[in-house]
Amino acid sequence: MNIIAAARLAASDLASTAFRKVLWKSSGLTLVLFLTLFAAIQLALSYLDFPQHSWAEPIIAILAGAGLILAFVFLAVPVTAIFAGLYLDQIAELVERTHYPADPEGKPPPAALSVLLGLRFALIALLVNLLALPLLFLGIGAVVMVLANAYLLSREYFEMTSLRHMSREEAARLRGEHARSIFLAGLLPALMALVPIANLIVPIFSTSYFTHIVKSLAPLRVPESLAGRGTGRK
Repeated sequence: MNIIAAARLAASDLASTAFRKVLWKSSGLTLVLFLTLFAAIQLALSYLDFPQHSWAEPIIAILAGAGLILAFVFLAVPVTAIFAGLYLDQIAELVERTHYPADPEGKPPPAALSVLLGLRFALIALLVNLLALPLLFLGIGAVVMVLANAYLLSREYFEMTSLRHMSREEAARLRGEHARSIFLAGLLPALMALVPIANLIVPIFSTSYFTHIVKSLAPLRVPESLAGRGTGRK
């Protein structure tokens, strides 16, 4: 498996017109959610009265704004995953049609299963990031979040993209055979998740990225850019 080649292909996919349309939809929905939340908090604060402690009002407003920005950084992955789940099969299909036209066509998993997997991932990611948040004050929070998100992202997106071509049992077996390489692949989107604005493209990028990775591991035809390159391929 060549992680660098897969990342380059995924980055080039994002530059295409078809991918940008999905990217704007997913990112736009996420931004609308956070801006609505921010406006609601500001509106609620405007109705609070601090007659005896007027100095507290601007402090609370600043803390609320800072808290929302922090949420935008650390909670964007689970939030965008929910929205991106609406377009995951569309992105995977675009990748397969563009780069692997000679391969058997992937079949989207049942809608109920896709929704269940997406919600499961969002809830687990939310819980893990919230648990790791206090560790920021100990100086290790960012490292814990990157490692945890690398595992979560690699597991979830590998499973969701591989289910287009195999059963959950086969996908789990393939992931187990290449567990270390797949985890290392998850470090890239996990690092992207810590960067504001860049974290909005994590679900779209990860779908394309792990579609290429699944193709490089599964016994199917792969493009020359992935085939036989790198010492990490098994």
